[in-house]
Amino acid sequence: MAQDRRDSAAEARIADDEFHYEHWTPRYNPWVIAFTVTLATFMEALDSSIANVSLPHIAGTMGATYEEATWILTSYLVSNAIVLPISGWIANRIGRKRFYTTCVALFTAFSFLCGLANSLTMLIIFRVFQGAAGGGLQPSERAILADTFAPSKRSLAFAIYGMAVVVAPAIGPTLGGWITDNFTWRWIFFLNIPVGILSLFLTRRIVEDPPYLKRARKRLGSVDGIGLGLLALTIGALQIMLDKGQQDDWFGSHVIVALAIIAVVGFAAFLWRELTAKHPVIDLSLYTKRNFAMSQIVMVVIGAALYATTVMIPEFLQEMMGYTATEAGLALSVGGLVLMVLLPIVGWLGQKLDLRLMITFGFAMLTFGIWRISDLYLGITFWDAVSWRVVMVLGMPFLFVPISVMSYVGIRQEKNNEVSGLTALARNVGGSIGVSFISTMLVRRAQVHQEYLAAHVYPGGRLYRGLDQALAHALARHFSSTNAASYAAGQIYRMMTQQAQTLAYIDTIHVLVILLACLIPIGYLMKKPRFGPKPAPAD
Repeated sequence: MAQDRRDSAAEARIADDEFHYEHWTPRYNPWVIAFTVTLATFMEALDSSIANVSLPHIAGTMGATYEEATWILTSYLVSNAIVLPISGWIANRIGRKRFYTTCVALFTAFSFLCGLANSLTMLIIFRVFQGAAGGGLQPSERAILADTFAPSKRSLAFAIYGMAVVVAPAIGPTLGGWITDNFTWRWIFFLNIPVGILSLFLTRRIVEDPPYLKRARKRLGSVDGIGLGLLALTIGALQIMLDKGQQDDWFGSHVIVALAIIAVVGFAAFLWRELTAKHPVIDLSLYTKRNFAMSQIVMVVIGAALYATTVMIPEFLQEMMGYTATEAGLALSVGGLVLMVLLPIVGWLGQKLDLRLMITFGFAMLTFGIWRISDLYLGITFWDAVSWRVVMVLGMPFLFVPISVMSYVGIRQEKNNEVSGLTALARNVGGSIGVSFISTMLVRRAQVHQEYLAAHVYPGGRLYRGLDQALAHALARHFSSTNAASYAAGQIYRMMTQQAQTLAYIDTIHVLVILLACLIPIGYLMKKPRFGPKPAPAD
């Protein structure tokens, strides 16, 4: 009997130590709350990619160059990333519901102002504020879901969240292209207004802060202004560096070198400040929790793979195959539909299976899916491109859902807001790294392959002469002999650059496959969660 009591006490300590879970039942049905908070998060995630294909139209309207117009994307991503890690701290200080509703209201208002902007400068300023407001939406939703659902039910709840943050960026380019082609680019921003108003109305009526969060507000210390400033400086410099690195030739640019130095020095100073401050902005002890630390690594990889392929596949279809932006976006959107169907199923499986096994399967499927893309060549069909994306996304839910659950294992409820903000930041930084990586790899590897091909295909060479004569003979039916010879030489050069670019895509995919294959067993470096009995409510 004594041994049984000791075993029972040990089990209770394990459950309580892993989750520190205080029983709380919201007034409204948890699924109604999940739908409510997913509305605004879907809207914000959509805005991270919906403007991509509209940049040429916006630049033309504003009388700006395409390079200048890219600041519309950069300004949003930078301000968004700065708010993500401090969103938990702000929510704890002013109340999560108040913070969330403020973010929804500001995001909606600045979306309206973006649609009305009549100059590029004005649009960029409005996008900065829109991105800052959007930075509080995703982590707040994760934290709300973590508190609304019991630990054993979170996998299905996070599947709903996944439908917003994974599917929205995938369908964003297609929707943005369709709106721009059929209406005007301003409607990509006006689209947010009715969704934002509905979300704001439902949030104010349905969402509420749990009791533990209200108590935690009373224990907060003073504002660490120095820590906040260092964090904003570090993330801002890092995001701009990643976004503009390839465009400015990386460390061949004095601006990129300066940004790198600012990011490194700022990060070191931030770490020192957080370790010595009495009331730090971010609790760095969270990274001593094995599951949380591992989950951040996986979230970086998920973000990198998702955003890299979201950029790479449409870019190949448009630049190499001549697809329109809408057609290229449709090739991705089918994968988004598959995700919408698969995520709830994986959420249900997450309540039955070992989450570590699901992570292993997810990485294996993602690795296989990206490996299939290495079969690309200039004769692929639209459905080949669709199948690439569909097979690749089959592994995404098996990563996103269990990692979302695992990131809260061993974390006190009072830290849920911080966990959500840092996890969202990891995914966004991963996305920036992924896009920067493939942009750099494609340019550098294309140069290598072009030099190699040029060394073997040159005027005077047997292969070149045969191809040149055949093309000139075919073109002579339509042009003079002089023009035909000139056009033939141009056609050979174009074929060479196309082949070099295609080989660069294949090289990039192979590197991604190797990196992902190394992470297949990472799930088993995490602790298996034990969904033990809930402690009794606090008096």
